[in-house]
Amino acid sequence: MDIRKKQRAVVDALEDVKGRDIVVFNVARLSPFFERVVIASGDSTRQVKALADHVQDKLRALGARVHGVEGQATGDWVLVDLGDIVVHVMHPAVRSHYNLEEIWGGKPVKLASSRKAARGKAAPRRARR
Repeated sequence: MDIRKKQRAVVDALEDVKGRDIVVFNVARLSPFFERVVIASGDSTRQVKALADHVQDKLRALGARVHGVEGQATGDWVLVDLGDIVVHVMHPAVRSHYNLEEIWGGKPVKLASSRKAARGKAAPRRARR
């Protein structure tokens, strides 16, 4: 699967379950093991787990392999390893403490949200009579 399609599927899965502050970093130059890091926040342990589960389900449905999952027992920080993409879903306090954005640095990958684009289209106006 193309990396752009895969990262779009990850972001869509996170948006489906109302993940917040989603960022995607291109880390191909920083790591020989994966190309993208996706970081998102969930407001509760239940939501963090649901976000990670939904990412796994959606990517498996598209034929992608989930190499591993860590942190589901506690639910404060769940890591989903998709091979070329690593997804971190965290409570905001945990995210702030570990500050992965600073570690991975660089510019985030800019994605046009497929949902926002679809919602942003205004319905055609009807002519007044």
